[in-house]
Amino acid sequence: GAAAMATVPEVEIDADGTFKYILVRLQRPGGEERRDIVRGTKAAEFHNHIFEKVNPEMEKLGFECKCLGGGKIEHNSKDKKIRVFGLSTGYGKADHSVTVEILKKVYTDYEITWSDDKK
Repeated sequence: GAAAMATVPEVEIDADGTFKYILVRLQRPGGEERRDIVRGTKAAEFHNHIFEKVNPEMEKLGFECKCLGGGKIEHNSKDKKIRVFGLSTGYGKADHSVTVEILKKVYTDYEITWSDDKK
């Protein structure tokens, strides 16, 4: 049985630091239902490392994954601030405004900003 898309966490990012992130669209093959998720970690040296981890996990659940682009996230949990910026060389720049909207659903009491700055 295919898992419900709503059970997939919208955001999985490291609790602190600056790291690469990608915006991924999940879709049920042949279905209308879709969900955009944010994944980021310091463990990933390149953006595709994140996708290579997420993709098989989601395929197991019966979803197709498409990377919508990437960037960087600077997460300061002490000050409750998140900054989204930069881009992915391989996947292009994610729509950071979309990423911010998703982050706001999870980090409701944070100040979350984005820019097209490289650093």
